[in-house]
Amino acid sequence: MQIPIDHPEALLALLRVLHEQIRDAVVTACEQSAVEELAGVAEDGQAGDTIYAIDRVSEALLVDFFGEHVAPRWPLVLFAEGLPPDGITLPVGMPPDKAVIRVLVDPIDGTRGLMYQKRPAWILTGVAPNHGPATRLRDIVLAVQTEIPLVKQHLCDTLWAVAGGPLHAERLNRLSGERWPITLRPSRATTIAHGFAMISRFFPGAREELAAIDEAMVRAVLGPPQAGKAHCFEDQYICSGGQLYELIAGHDRFVADLRPLLDQYMAARGEALGICCHPYDLCTALLAEQAGVLLTDEYGNPFDAPFTLDADVGWIGYANAAIRSQIEPVLLAELRRRLKSGSAN
Repeated sequence: MQIPIDHPEALLALLRVLHEQIRDAVVTACEQSAVEELAGVAEDGQAGDTIYAIDRVSEALLVDFFGEHVAPRWPLVLFAEGLPPDGITLPVGMPPDKAVIRVLVDPIDGTRGLMYQKRPAWILTGVAPNHGPATRLRDIVLAVQTEIPLVKQHLCDTLWAVAGGPLHAERLNRLSGERWPITLRPSRATTIAHGFAMISRFFPGAREELAAIDEAMVRAVLGPPQAGKAHCFEDQYICSGGQLYELIAGHDRFVADLRPLLDQYMAARGEALGICCHPYDLCTALLAEQAGVLLTDEYGNPFDAPFTLDADVGWIGYANAAIRSQIEPVLLAELRRRLKSGSAN
């Protein structure tokens, strides 16, 4: 497959350097700062997610790096949390239509878990040819995802891929500096029984409805509970990039984030929908697809979303075709029944 970007491997190498710099800077900040400092709210605007103090660690580094190392060879429009909704063009002052690429970055996906040192976060980057405002996540042809480990964690992973090529993954020992390739493979199980499967319900607002959908789906697939037994398990990893990793690594068999479907449900209660997944949270979906994970939108269509900062995005991930055939008909039928969306397939 011909990648419509000159020298993608050179660009990929630069992005990996950037990710390592961000990872090291954030880990150092976590080592040197108290939780209360890192968890302070730095910005809470309308576009994108809440920005915490820990997010600021990577922001200046991000813009400076792209301006100095990437823009001279690949003029770009950069989209990232903390930047203006329309992105910034680099070199500065260049018209957006002159850019060669569009780059979507989440410098820290999983901020909440990391700043409390509960769970690793991830740096996410997706690169697409510049098609202007019509650019979509489906256009991404190069993606990199790097783990930001907990302070007490000495191993961390990096994943990368170019469209049409294989998924690559590497593990780093932060203590020794040793690196080695690793093989990550989605689960080959044909059922969610005795495995991890979940519907995201991270935040207050509509958790009871999401839990009801989850419960109805599992009961339809696996039957009612049995005394002293657990049909399957769930893991509410508050990090979309982390959820993709769990599918890629074979830890999770099914993940769905259906929050955008609940806007009418919340409106009927006189309440706002609240926070949803955004495109930058899923800008490395290419990695999961290259690994063999099956991704759809919340209606069962092939996964895609606008290449923007503020769109609300729903998605469903299946480890393999057997899991999809077990879950999808039941899940979509339940969504049609409960939410009366009329557009689920």
